[in-house]
Amino acid sequence: MDGIEVVVFDVLGTLVDETSGLRAEIRAAASGSDVDALVAAWQRHVEREQQRIARGDRAYANSEVIDAEAARQVADRAGRTDPAVIFRLATASQRLPAWPDSAAGLELLAQRFPVVGLSNASRAALLRLNAHAGLRWHLALSAEAASAYKPAAEVYRLAIDSAACPPERILMVAAHSWDLRGAQAQGMRTTYVHRPVGDSPTSADTFDGHFDDLADLAASLAS
Repeated sequence: MDGIEVVVFDVLGTLVDETSGLRAEIRAAASGSDVDALVAAWQRHVEREQQRIARGDRAYANSEVIDAEAARQVADRAGRTDPAVIFRLATASQRLPAWPDSAAGLELLAQRFPVVGLSNASRAALLRLNAHAGLRWHLALSAEAASAYKPAAEVYRLAIDSAACPPERILMVAAHSWDLRGAQAQGMRTTYVHRPVGDSPTSADTFDGHFDDLADLAASLAS
């Protein structure tokens, strides 16, 4: 992959284990409940509300607002009413664990490239998540700045404008093919990194690279 000047990473799911982190927080808040069903309900709510915003059926609300809604739904289904428990659950996405290769992979890449995080998480949530997971960036961008969610074009424009170079010199890295397709539509280069929970490429996808971990990606970009 010649000609890359800046590397941009998705965060949720790509650098942190969103599903396992949510499961642990929900289990702590709602022990004795069907945790997997509650995790699925949370994720459905987030996806549905982001899609409603994308369609114009709902005014933009940041990830903290949508997570708080999901937390209240989960608490109601689990019969939990303690405000402190619900508040902690609402901030679960700020305490997600990093994948084992994330911190070291970012460090390797940062030795040769400006490294940017581009996340649907709100500014405040992204700040706390980065600190909790040990993620270090040259720049971390929240989709909140565009009042939209990926894969909306204006979110990728945040990264392109910040990089101040042609989009074909910017590499978007994600474990979600839908995210890479969105970046690709804006002219960015794309690389899929495999995670146990992600959106795998289809036979129709034409990404620039496919890697099992960030060390392999860093080695490829160094060669």
